[in-house]
Amino acid sequence: MKTCLLMLSLLVLPALAIGAEPEASSRAAGIESAGYVWNEMEGEKLLALQAKGDVSRGAVAFEVCQGCHRNGGTGRVDGSYPRLAGQHASVLIKQMTDIRAGRRDNRKMEPFSSEHVLGPQEIADIAAYLQAQPVTSNNGQGPGKDLDRAEKLYERDCADCHGMRGEGDAADFYPRLSGQHYRYLRREALLIRDGGRRNANPDMVKAVKNYSDRDLEIVSDYASRLSLP
Repeated sequence: MKTCLLMLSLLVLPALAIGAEPEASSRAAGIESAGYVWNEMEGEKLLALQAKGDVSRGAVAFEVCQGCHRNGGTGRVDGSYPRLAGQHASVLIKQMTDIRAGRRDNRKMEPFSSEHVLGPQEIADIAAYLQAQPVTSNNGQGPGKDLDRAEKLYERDCADCHGMRGEGDAADFYPRLSGQHYRYLRREALLIRDGGRRNANPDMVKAVKNYSDRDLEIVSDYASRLSLP
């Protein structure tokens, strides 16, 4: 049975998790641990990154994922599932392998990734398929308030990594934000600030640690409105 490695949120991953939390002994060290190294190149992640992903095989493997992530990985506009279409394959591979290693907590996805995933090659195939999917402009967006202030915050604290247009950086594993659903971005930003995203980049934690809830809301709204030419 083919599996879906992406029950959300490039990241991606939903806060609608159900089931028991994995035992601490089964989880890889996260940002809460002394000596945490973000995005260390090792194990299954390294093998998946080295594999050549096949779009056709990835399309078949992703079929079981569409019930949640929708056809083509468009996600849901309410943010319960992220848009995976057009995301960098490197980012998708990192998030999928972090979930499998227990470094990114997602209780809804863990049974799929731990019991049905075939290994690094299928991870690479699914990532290649999703990266190849088009990004449309019908993503969920916020109320559109205080966007001038949001733009200044984004350019000051986010653009160096995520790009002025939200294009991200595949080589540095920075996710694409343009076309992503607002409510997903807002939820993940809150988790990162508050320590709930165990595989977070320490640089981003530092960048948003003094953001108010309101700041995170308007910046997420602004980012959801970015588009690539």
